[in-house]
Order: sequence, then structure tokens, then C-alpha cells
Amino acid sequence: GMGDLVLTCTGGLSRNRTVGVELGRGRKLAEIIAGMHGMVAEGVHTTGAAVGLAKKYSVEMPITQQMHAILHQGKAPADAIHELMTRPGRTEL
Repeated sequence: GMGDLVLTCTGGLSRNRTVGVELGRGRKLAEIIAGMHGMVAEGVHTTGAAVGLAKKYSVEMPITQQMHAILHQGKAPADAIHELMTRPGRTEL
């Protein structure tokens, strides 16, 4: 629920947050995962499933797509943020 989401984003022991912080520091995903000693950051694998479902059902998920590109295609986080922030605006319902 909401508590899980808040803790994942803010908790010092959150593996997903740790991966994000380390990616932001410029470390590579493989290096980060190797240092986790078998622990799993669920979001790393979940992005692939989310992108696949979005494609299957023709749902735009630009944040998830950029996160997937960072995690699995080596995209620089700064480049992903730039692309998200410079997207043309549109009405979303």
C-alpha cells in the first residue's frame, strides 16, 4: 500500500532506493547488484514487466520507460531526466 511506497522512496534500508542513489552517483547497475550480496531490489526487474505491459496495452509510461533505459540500457540518469522534462506538454486524463 501507500506505506510501502513511502518507505521504498525514503527508507534508508530500502534496496530500491539504494540502487537509485547509487545509479545517481554514477555507479553501474551490475556493480551495485554485486555489492548487495544476493539481496534483490524488486524495482530493477519490475520495470521490464511494466514496460512490456505498457507496450502490450498501448499505455504511455514515460517515467517507467526512462527508468528501464537507465537500468537496462545504460542510459545516463541526467539524460533521462532531461528527456522527461523537455517532453511536449499535453492533456492527460
